Amino acid sequence: MAIYYPPVFINAYLSEKVTESLPDRFSGDFRFFPTTPTDIETLTQNFPEASNNVFAVYDRMFKMRRAAFPHIKSEQLLYYFYKTSGDPVALIETTQVVQDFLDRGDESAQELNEWLTALPEGQPITDPITGRQLRTKVINGTDFCIPFFHEIKIYQLEETRDIVDFGTARTFAGNKIIIDYDWHQAGIVE
Repeated sequence: MAIYYPPVFINAYLSEKVTESLPDRFSGDFRFFPTTPTDIETLTQNFPEASNNVFAVYDRMFKMRRAAFPHIKSEQLLYYFYKTSGDPVALIETTQVVQDFLDRGDESAQELNEWLTALPEGQPITDPITGRQLRTKVINGTDFCIPFFHEIKIYQLEETRDIVDFGTARTFAGNKIIIDYDWHQAGIVE
């Protein structure tokens, strides 16, 4: 069954847009990995093609709803960007391009929503809670329910040094940023 998972759309959008903007810095896809109980060395052994490029490990975080209207959800994506070999300048440029694409509030959300409309249609599903028919979009061969993004912000924490531990991460460079976004469930078949 298809689910709502906005990070998959943000990750796919960034993967496409960052590699288009920095073609000399990527020899393949800009890869995103969900947080799992593993270390960077294991990731780079299992995905050696990703270890030459900047890659990201991400975690989705729900935020407390502060308004009475329950349909607009607020979430955050915590990204850890890594560069384990080659020129570490690619990490700096990648982080800047991510900021350029996602740090313009509702303009960034509108561009992400426009990009999303061009994705291939998936199989419609019935929402088990409301009984409504929902359209889906296909990302990496999997159907996902369609989110509508309202606003996107980005910021960086001062904890970057914490993720660059040469004994455990085996990384030349690392960066930690947070993507803050609001969205609601879209794609309802009328």
